[in-house]
Amino acid sequence: MKKIVLLFSGDGFNAQNIVKELHNKECYVVCGITNKRDAKGLDKLKELSIKTDVLEHTNFNSREDFDAELVKLVNSYEPDLVVLSGFMRILSDVFTSNMKAINLHPSLLPKFKGAKAIERSFESGDAECGVSVHYVSSELDGGEVILQKSFLRVENETLESFSAKIKNIEYEIMPQAIVSVLED
Repeated sequence: MKKIVLLFSGDGFNAQNIVKELHNKECYVVCGITNKRDAKGLDKLKELSIKTDVLEHTNFNSREDFDAELVKLVNSYEPDLVVLSGFMRILSDVFTSNMKAINLHPSLLPKFKGAKAIERSFESGDAECGVSVHYVSSELDGGEVILQKSFLRVENETLESFSAKIKNIEYEIMPQAIVSVLED
């Protein structure tokens, strides 16, 4: 069975969803790694009996030093794929040139790269919005798109309802993208 490592920084809802949808079915989640000791996702993954590690970026002098240590830690699990699931770090070439990794982004790339994508997408007034899964490259949210799913904005859409649609699509397409990449 193919192995994946999950990287996350916060609540871990997408990481939790990936474990529930795919672990011991389509692949084996060998570890969830976070860069924040207080990440709520740690508890979610532990409740699902997934091993976790913490590697705090604040303990390193540079982005490259952190990424080098992250590569070592990830490689210790010998994964077939690394999945960024709310991992809020811009990764350097030290990471991107050494890892096969995919990322979830809450917009229809190439629109709204980077942080606050949901809010910027909502504020854009675009009729069609959605979610992308893409390969991680040294360009922020610039790797090849693997899968996208969109929806049409409805009249009088609120940020809350818009965000809920984004989350539901994320939960749907990230497991699909993982399976697709692992099958290639």
